[in-house]
Amino acid sequence: MTEATIRPMAEADLPTAERLSSEGFLELDSRMFRRSWPDPQPRSPDRGQDWIVRTRHFLQTDPGGCWVAEDPDGMVGFATSYTRELMWILATYAVRPGAQGRGIGKALLAAALHHGRGCLRGMLSASSDPKATRRYRQAGFSLHPQMFLAGTVDRSALPVVERVREGSSGDIELMDSIDRRTRGAAHGPDHEVMLRLWRLLVSDTSTGSGYAYLDTTGRVALLAATNRRTATRLLWESLASTEGKTEIGHVTAVNEWAIDVGLEARLDLHQEGYLALRNMKPPAPYLHNGVFL
Repeated sequence: MTEATIRPMAEADLPTAERLSSEGFLELDSRMFRRSWPDPQPRSPDRGQDWIVRTRHFLQTDPGGCWVAEDPDGMVGFATSYTRELMWILATYAVRPGAQGRGIGKALLAAALHHGRGCLRGMLSASSDPKATRRYRQAGFSLHPQMFLAGTVDRSALPVVERVREGSSGDIELMDSIDRRTRGAAHGPDHEVMLRLWRLLVSDTSTGSGYAYLDTTGRVALLAATNRRTATRLLWESLASTEGKTEIGHVTAVNEWAIDVGLEARLDLHQEGYLALRNMKPPAPYLHNGVFL
């Protein structure tokens, strides 16, 4: 069996890595999905372009955290990671399905973890894939089950929401302060990318502050706040922006306030995946993003 070579990722690798990521996660979703759920779909071209924008950003800020595995046939895997203040974060990590079981994933994760060797804390969003969760646990991460709520919002349940405004780049300092309080590290340069990709809502009052990024469908991509009342206000405003079926994703047990909002909006509760943490407690009030965490 030909051994794979691990090398630093280059910008020219991005299109190939995006396709490998799309194929790998489609295979995982097809293998793990429940029969009552809709069949998994390939990543759309627009989402693929967003993936490249995000990954190029990590490659620019943290070239030492981005790695590729290749054999004579080409790229067989990659891992992208980054550090923000004293936190190491795994953004994404994939091995081509036909190349699994050769130790490639273990070598890629080791290279990415080395980038965060000076960090006090670690954070990543994991699927329910048993192989991956075993690897994360062996690397010293605690696995916290994630929940999500899905369905169509009962519009009659929507409250009148006040003290929420549109955000901008002028709110980055405020958001970094909230980040440090909720998860122990600021997002820093990541906010500039998220501002380009998503809509930003902010609530900043004398009793609490928070923010939420909403994707193009109105769904929360990331939410952080200094108290549950502010977080609840932002989540209700996001649900008011949705049309048709929606989701509230990445809910951990310490964020029951989000479960209460989702159930009141007549969404259904499910469980999928894990928030993997090292040397830290699950952030709250906080709904993490799968890539920016």
